Amino acid sequence: MDIYHVWCDLKPGLTDRLFAEKLTEFLDHLRDEQCVERWRLMRCKLGLSPDGMGEWHIMIETRDLAQLDQAFRRLAPKSGDSHKKHFAANAFATNLKFALYRDWPDTF
Repeated sequence: MDIYHVWCDLKPGLTDRLFAEKLTEFLDHLRDEQCVERWRLMRCKLGLSPDGMGEWHIMIETRDLAQLDQAFRRLAPKSGDSHKKHFAANAFATNLKFALYRDWPDTF
């Protein structure tokens, strides 16, 4: 399993509930199209996070890099329903940071 991590903050004046709603629409759409397996949205609690990390943490699980590439290819044309949902969720985010991790040891 590969896990694509995203950390971010919300842009000033935007609501956390609407961000969660738009992100759910976007990532559930990718899941329904079998571009991702699962995802989670988390929020920092009590300010306990490494310096420079956003208040919000999104974990997106894919079976492998091929599935992650499929998700990126779905968004590359910057048109269609996938793009609209991505744009609607991404419009809330600032100070984005990304990472890619995998389960260890690998399963064969």
